Amino acid sequence: MFVGNLTETIKLGNKFAKGLNPKSIVLLQGPIGAGKTSFVQGIAEGLGISEDITSPTFALSHHYSSGIIPLIHIDLYRIEDSLMAKEFLSAEEEEANQNKAIMVIEWPELIQTTLNNFWKIEISYAKNFGRNYKIWDPKNSLTFE
Repeated sequence: MFVGNLTETIKLGNKFAKGLNPKSIVLLQGPIGAGKTSFVQGIAEGLGISEDITSPTFALSHHYSSGIIPLIHIDLYRIEDSLMAKEFLSAEEEEANQNKAIMVIEWPELIQTTLNNFWKIEISYAKNFGRNYKIWDPKNSLTFE
């Protein structure tokens, strides 16, 4: 699926949010600047979250509860050790389950193998302009491009 600009990325995230349920897990992969946080801004908009959505690169996670479903936005970019990433994720996952929150995880490469039943979205730069999105459903049986 081709998305041309920031506004379209946010709209795609908003539309995508409509298919999420409490306790959904979304993995976002792509290079720096590809639009991962912008996509999360769209998800938050679709969930009716009123807070500003910013990258949790330094905080590692941001929690938002003002929408119809709570959102936990995680960024594992700065974690280099898989054990530390898994321990951090375990604590966040416990809170997500207690609050019936959606977890969106940027840079999930270190923890992907420990998760079950997740959406996976790969973002890449298009050749001349915009971004390409590949979306796999939780059962990894469908791909949307």
